[in-house]
Amino acid sequence: MSETPKLLAVSDLHIGYQENRKITESLYPDGPGDWLIVAGDVAEKVEDVEWALRLLAGRFARVIWVPGNHELWTHPSDEVTLRGLARYERLVELCREIGVLTPEDEFPVWTGDGGPVTIVPMFLLYDYSFLAPGTTTKEASLKRAYDTGVVCSDERFLHPDPYPEREDWCRARIEYTQARLEALAPDVRTVLINHWPVEKHPNDILRYPQFAQWCGTSLSGDWHRRYRADVVVYGHLHIPRRTWVDGTRFEEVSVGYPREWRMWGQRAWLRQVLPVPEGVMAPEGGTDTTFHRLWPKPEDDAAHA
Repeated sequence: MSETPKLLAVSDLHIGYQENRKITESLYPDGPGDWLIVAGDVAEKVEDVEWALRLLAGRFARVIWVPGNHELWTHPSDEVTLRGLARYERLVELCREIGVLTPEDEFPVWTGDGGPVTIVPMFLLYDYSFLAPGTTTKEASLKRAYDTGVVCSDERFLHPDPYPEREDWCRARIEYTQARLEALAPDVRTVLINHWPVEKHPNDILRYPQFAQWCGTSLSGDWHRRYRADVVVYGHLHIPRRTWVDGTRFEEVSVGYPREWRMWGQRAWLRQVLPVPEGVMAPEGGTDTTFHRLWPKPEDDAAHA
């Protein structure tokens, strides 16, 4: 049992898989003061999201959740048929009922070792600005994806209602979140949390680069600098790793699907965000986007990109 409180993080629990539900059941704090970031993609069904977040909220001193694309799906297997913004608002309401913080709440301040730092949960979505290689428009980029059979299921299940398109919802979220960030004092340090990458570099190692169009927006590309981020926490890619850009640490904290994490090998599911883990230092020059191994895994990195 640790006496030093920790800020921990995980994402992409995907508890619709029984193996992942067991992983979620195994998650405990190291000490009574630990906080937990859950960076999206808990599940597709509202009842499963509630089960997981209620379980974790009962164990950790504070739980902070941001939505992933899977929570926003209106899936045929879910009894909750709300779409788009109405679905997101229902999830926020649910979180407030069980004491979990969301992107709609006041930003909490971590005052433990590594603080004070303001924790900023965000819901930014994506806007197709990371186009497939060799394309210059959303239409051409989507065609490339469909022609190659690499298409995100969001195209079927994630509805932007009442916005005309997903990119319209994304821009609304960017404007809302940026206004809140601009209101912070100019000396406030932050931990930025978003399900999708907030900067382009994590997508550079995707095996199928045409999938990047569902993986963030260029509109937030400089936010780690502009809003003084010590750490950026994200998921979505199912490529857990640690990188640095401009001296800012980026932590991809996903569990992923069973077929993926079995290949990665045994590891700790919760990533320590703060205090800075022993031995973790920004590279000389401030930028290193190479693949940093955090646990034993097979030699073929490309199989997971």
